[in-house]
Amino acid sequence: MSEAASALSGAAYEGGLVRVADAGLQGMVTLRGDLEAEAIRAAVREASGCDMPGQRAITAEGDAAVAWMAPDEVLIMGPHARAGDTCAALEAALQGQHHLAVNVSDARALFTVTGEDAAVREVLAKLAPVDLSPGAFGPGDFRRSRLAQVPGAFWTPQAGVMRVICFRSVAQYVFDLLCTSAAPGSRVGYFDT
Repeated sequence: MSEAASALSGAAYEGGLVRVADAGLQGMVTLRGDLEAEAIRAAVREASGCDMPGQRAITAEGDAAVAWMAPDEVLIMGPHARAGDTCAALEAALQGQHHLAVNVSDARALFTVTGEDAAVREVLAKLAPVDLSPGAFGPGDFRRSRLAQVPGAFWTPQAGVMRVICFRSVAQYVFDLLCTSAAPGSRVGYFDT
């Protein structure tokens, strides 16, 4: 059996406005169903330790997080090695409840963008049609959007950090986009105070 590996095997870019890095393996389980149903809310809480997030939000507890993806979909994140167990726990808890739980860990890539907060926001703002000003997008906010020509999602767990998810098939493209957006001399200064 082959060993699991992240999309870009730990690739990192430094020397520009920010540091861009392949964040390594991340467990991800897509759960679809009626997010208002008490059975689904309880199953998410039991499987992740996190409360159900509101629209365009993410909740986190320890090494787990739950991100709102659509009115009927959340993405449950945690350690890669536990994704199968999370999926199985959801299936067991939701027997008889209309739902879909799928381990998508190996179909996604995760990047971390770190640096000075205004620079991190600017790097993402160059790529996504989202208001990333501190008053409009902060910790607890989650956006599913596009990154240039491909779908992606991102959130800021704290000032100076953005986490970016994309499909594994476009991981190199997204990494290159982030690096180009962070190139030395490309600072616009829009978020500078």
